[in-house]
Amino acid sequence: MFACVHSKQKDCKALLVDCAYAFSPLVEETTDNTVVLDIEGCELLFGSHREIAKEIARHAAKLGLKVNVAVAQNPDAAIHAAKCFSGVIVIPPGKEATRLGDLPLEALDFTLARVEADRAAEILETLALWGIQSFREFAALPEAGVSERLGFEGVRLQKLARGESDRPLSLSKPAPMFEQSIELDDPIELLEPLSFILARLLNQLCASLQAHGLAVNELRLRLKLEDRTEHERTIRLPFPMRDGRVFLKLLLLDIESHPPKCAIVAMSIACEPTKSRSIQSGLFQPLAPEPEKLELTLARLARLVGESNVGSVELVDTHRPGAFRIKRFSVKREPARKRLTGRRGDKATGRGNKLTGRRGDKTTGRENSKFEIRNSQFLLGFRVFRPPLRAEVEAPSGWPARIKSQAAGRSIRGKVIRLAGPWRTSGDWWSEDGWARDEWDVAVAVSEASPEKGTLYRIYRDLRSNSWFVEGIYD
Repeated sequence: MFACVHSKQKDCKALLVDCAYAFSPLVEETTDNTVVLDIEGCELLFGSHREIAKEIARHAAKLGLKVNVAVAQNPDAAIHAAKCFSGVIVIPPGKEATRLGDLPLEALDFTLARVEADRAAEILETLALWGIQSFREFAALPEAGVSERLGFEGVRLQKLARGESDRPLSLSKPAPMFEQSIELDDPIELLEPLSFILARLLNQLCASLQAHGLAVNELRLRLKLEDRTEHERTIRLPFPMRDGRVFLKLLLLDIESHPPKCAIVAMSIACEPTKSRSIQSGLFQPLAPEPEKLELTLARLARLVGESNVGSVELVDTHRPGAFRIKRFSVKREPARKRLTGRRGDKATGRGNKLTGRRGDKTTGRENSKFEIRNSQFLLGFRVFRPPLRAEVEAPSGWPARIKSQAAGRSIRGKVIRLAGPWRTSGDWWSEDGWARDEWDVAVAVSEASPEKGTLYRIYRDLRSNSWFVEGIYD
C-alpha cells in the first residue's frame, strides 16, 4: 500500500519530505507539494491503513502543514485521490475505479503517464469532442479502440483513470557524502597502528567513489588529538585518482613530515570528488610511467628536501636577474586548437615567423633562432653558471683589467683584453632583499702566449657587497 501526502501551501517540500521519512524510508518526491511513501509494514506500529493516514496527518499538523492524505494500492491512484479529495481518504484494493470515477477528466495527471503536455492536450480535446467528461466515462471505453485512435499514450492515461497503473516509486536519494570518520577506543601515538585505521577509512571512501564513477583531486585529513585540539592536513593531487593504496602512502608521508603534537583519539577523511581522468594511449606511442607512481616519488622527494624544493620552475615577472620560483606540478588541459595550414607564422604553434626576423618568440622561439642562423653571421649562446662563480677582479681605474676565479672545478684567470659595459641594473630597493649590480662582457686572454685570443664571459659586481662574480660564458 502507498500513502500520498499533498498540501496546497507553498514552499513546503522540505517539511513534506521530513514528514514522509518519519514513517518510511521509501519516499518519492513527486512534485513540490506532493510526496508518496510506501507504508507496507507500518500496520504493526500504527494499526490499520486509516490509522496510519490519520497519524501522518497529525504529524504534518505538528510541522505546521495542512495536508490531504490518501492511501491506495498503487501510488498513482493515491496521488489523484490526495489532490482531488480533502482530509483522509482510504481506497480499498480493487475499488480505485469506483472511488475515482466521479473526478473530472481535467484532474487527470498526464505527467504520471509520461505523456508530453502537447500530446496530452490533444488527447483531452479529442475526448471532449467524444463527450467524455469524467474518469468513469474514460475508463469505460474499450481499450482496443482507445489504442487505435489515441495511441499508446491514450492507453496509459486510461489506466490512470481506472486506477490500474502499476509502477515502482522513484525514490528520493540523498546527495552522496564522501567522508569517513571513526572514534578510537584508545589513543594512537605510533604510525603503524594509524596506518591500519587510515587504510580502512580509505578503502570505504574509494569504494563509494567507485560506485559513483568519481575520483578525487583533494584529500582532507582531520585528526582529533588527546589535548582536545585538531590537526588538519590537505593533500592536493595534480590529477584525479581513486587508488586507496596511493592515498595511504601519501597521507603517511605527509604525517611523517608534519606529525601531530600528541596522541590521536578520532579521525575523519573527506575528499573533493570530481570526474575521473580518461586517457587513450596511441598505438605507436611508448607507454608513459604511471602518474600515481610519479606522485609517490615526488612525495618522497618532498619529505627529504622539503616541499618548497620540489616542483617545476616558473619564471617570476620581475627584472631581478635569474629570479624564479618552484611551482607544484599540475596537469593542464588545454583545448585542442586547429592548426592552420598553408600559412607561416601560426599563432598556435609559433612556427615559421619569417616576416619579423625577431628573436624571443613567446611560444617556443625555436624557429626564430633558426632564422637567425640562416640570416646572421654570428650567434652567441650563453651558458649560465648556477650558482655564479665568485671571482677576484683587478679594476685599478674602475674597469676590469684582470680576473681570477677558481670554483666548482672551473678555473678562470687571465688578462681582460676587451670589454663592454657597465650596464647597471637595480630593483626592490624598498625591501630587505633589494639588488643592484654592474654587468660587464669581458674577453679574457686564453694564455700569455696568445693575448689576441680570448674567451668571452659575463661578469658583474654586486654594488651592495662590492663582490665580483662570473655569471656565465658565451659559446
